[in-house]
Amino acid sequence: MSIIDIQVPASIARALRLPENNPRRQQLRVLKKLLRKARFTEFGQQYRFDEVLMNKHVGKKFQELVPHFNYNSIYKEWWNKTLEGKPDVCWPGKIKYYALSSGTSEAASKYIPITNDLLRGNKIAMIKQLLSLRTYEDIPFGSISKGWLTLSGSTDLQKGSGYYAGDLSGITVKKSPFWFQPFYKPGKKIAKQKDWNKKLKEIVEKAPEWDIGFVVGVPAWVQMCLQMIIERYKLNTIHDLWPNLAFFVHGGVSFEPYKAGFEKLLGKPLTYIETYLASEGFIAYQDKQYAKGMKLVTNEHIFHEFVPFDEKNFDSDGELVENPEALMIHEVEERKDYALLISTAGGAWRYLIGDTIRFIDKEKCEIIITGRTKQYLSLVGEHLSVENMNKAVQQVSEEMNISIPEFTVAGIPYDGFFAHHWYVACNDKVDADALRTRIDEKLNLLNDDYAVERRSALKDVMLDVLSEQQFMDFMRLKGKVGGQHKFPRVLKGQMLEDWQNFLKPGTA
Repeated sequence: MSIIDIQVPASIARALRLPENNPRRQQLRVLKKLLRKARFTEFGQQYRFDEVLMNKHVGKKFQELVPHFNYNSIYKEWWNKTLEGKPDVCWPGKIKYYALSSGTSEAASKYIPITNDLLRGNKIAMIKQLLSLRTYEDIPFGSISKGWLTLSGSTDLQKGSGYYAGDLSGITVKKSPFWFQPFYKPGKKIAKQKDWNKKLKEIVEKAPEWDIGFVVGVPAWVQMCLQMIIERYKLNTIHDLWPNLAFFVHGGVSFEPYKAGFEKLLGKPLTYIETYLASEGFIAYQDKQYAKGMKLVTNEHIFHEFVPFDEKNFDSDGELVENPEALMIHEVEERKDYALLISTAGGAWRYLIGDTIRFIDKEKCEIIITGRTKQYLSLVGEHLSVENMNKAVQQVSEEMNISIPEFTVAGIPYDGFFAHHWYVACNDKVDADALRTRIDEKLNLLNDDYAVERRSALKDVMLDVLSEQQFMDFMRLKGKVGGQHKFPRVLKGQMLEDWQNFLKPGTA
């Protein structure tokens, strides 16, 4: 039996048949639904949700009365109360689950409230994505009816005082509907395993017992898992064991830097499907084959605002200014970068999620992720984005026929001016100086500001080739092991200092 043939519960089926509408109306409907649900919470009372709902221009009134927040500000003012068991703070009822997220810019764990309403919205978005697979030409129908392997966080959640905490992926698997269980691998027992090294070993041992049709996870961990299976059973490719493996659902980071290494493990091409599932909610997903972007979820459980990612709205540290320009979905333009503010059914309100996106098709609400508000380099005006870095690494990898599964970049003082220092994971034989030169050349072509500054204050580019294991070991040292944690593409502050100390001889 195929997943898409399963009888979906009536409540979800009704939601899936919501009438199509234009994105502006969808978003205003979502905002009103969120406001009505949270109007009697402490947050809703303080920021006069009733007044917002009665206003003719709900969106503008909402922006006028409710300030924007980042994690630190909303936690300090509001979310910390929910951890003490207080109900009706930012969302009705008590918060029983929290997604633990370290993000990529702060070391301390973040506690993101997870409500049943949020999980329901995530679930509906996930089902819609699964249903969209029927339109994919290169996915055999049979592969959808096979098992799927999900490399998720542990379902053995941390128990707090009246709540549980863990990776959102672990919470989602733990609360997944019964009609998904027959397809789900690695199964409940292995899913509970907290030690990622042990989890991967257990998956490898069980692998010959499964017929896997698709894999879900962060590229680095999926690639490592497939490599371990191939080595353990002396296979040529993963398709020797799983001939029905047809597609890979990925998210969290750009897949492009991993693609060359990943495809060396395959006996035949896979279809790659991108998702944008953050701890705060299911934001977007690729809904058709060959799409260049992902379709924004506009009619479920998240209200989106878009802050132009420029010097008028952000300071040099990537922090929002006091009164930034925030646009609604009908006001955005294509080919411009925006930082996302989201209001959700989990009690996040005008919350800066930290990602930057770009609309590539406004009419279809298709977006791409271009980076992080704090993960870009602009020491002297070079405005180097994570998207630029990913594209340069992808192009150079293909030209040199090498795999670069991880990399990070730091801006450093140099000769009274500045330089960029690249650290690149590559297990293939490669000339570091040639690699440095080619990446620099690509960035000059991709980014005009970078090209200008390379002739002036950005005096040099340095590059060290490391092993992928060194990147993994550093993350393990920082307590950031698993599918929810990604190596930051830009290193600054304490994280950069820790990384430099880690790489000192005798330390790594």
